[in-house]
Amino acid sequence: MNNTNFVGRDKCPACSSSRLSLIYKCPFDKDPIKNYLKSFYAPQGKVEFEYLKGTNYLLYECEECGLIFQKQIPNKMLMEKLYEHWIDPEKAFYQHHKQHQLGYYSHHAAEIMKIIRYFKKLPSSLTFLDFGMGWGEWALMAKAFGCKSYGFEISKKRIQHAKDNGIKVISWKEISQHQFDFINTDQVFEHISNPLETFLYLKKALKPEGVIKINVPTAHDIKRRLEIMDWRTPKGSSNSLNPVAPLEHINFFRSKTIAKMAEKAGMEEVSTPIKNQYIHNIKWGGIKRIVKKLLKPIRRNSPKKNYMFFRKKKHKKRSLKFTNYIY
Repeated sequence: MNNTNFVGRDKCPACSSSRLSLIYKCPFDKDPIKNYLKSFYAPQGKVEFEYLKGTNYLLYECEECGLIFQKQIPNKMLMEKLYEHWIDPEKAFYQHHKQHQLGYYSHHAAEIMKIIRYFKKLPSSLTFLDFGMGWGEWALMAKAFGCKSYGFEISKKRIQHAKDNGIKVISWKEISQHQFDFINTDQVFEHISNPLETFLYLKKALKPEGVIKINVPTAHDIKRRLEIMDWRTPKGSSNSLNPVAPLEHINFFRSKTIAKMAEKAGMEEVSTPIKNQYIHNIKWGGIKRIVKKLLKPIRRNSPKKNYMFFRKKKHKKRSLKFTNYIY
């Protein structure tokens, strides 16, 4: 690699193993990756290929934990250019709020009610952090329930938007100065260059009984998709390669990967009984929505789930059981 806009990762960023296998290679400024980047970023802003010249999109698989990750990733300067310039903040804000209807916000509400019940405390006594908060809807919802709500984000535009809406935004260094009951990371760890180190750092900011959530993209058939390797397939379709999107989705996690990472971080999974996940489901809607709502808890509890909760290893595994303490 001779492009100083990138940094290399020589070990698995989830488990630190050096047992790696190359599964795909293509220059960023050559098709099919070039064509993918143009089609993906044009509607959001732009892409400047001069910053990518001389660097390959390299996908490696860790033979130890199963993580699939991009070896060459943007450095701090290029990362900021990507999220603040190539992705136009104004366009991103408009598209984000245009596509999310009532169900999107009711999902946040249902999840936060479930979390509050787990702690068996009044909402006003709980402190939450939304790590990688985006436009801050989750943090705002937690605040609306009465929780002390904080947010962390790297995008300047998103930080200002959160502040304008009353969210307490803290820096990376300030995170360790707090103790949180719950840390929310939703669609975040796939973007992080050093997920294991980040997990360990966030662990320090948890109260003794605190919980951290990791929710990352799921593609149970990722091997099949990689064999087809069709970059023209739209996001969300059965053959989509968006879970390993160049530049942004630099880590693809399997459930065993998350479990391995948690083990190394000294964390244990908090189980979530399916029957208790239906209590706060709201905005059921029509038949299709009802079926989707009924199946979601089952999918999330499958062995291949990528929606997981963890706490520090101290006691026996504890279930997220609901009580009638508050409502």
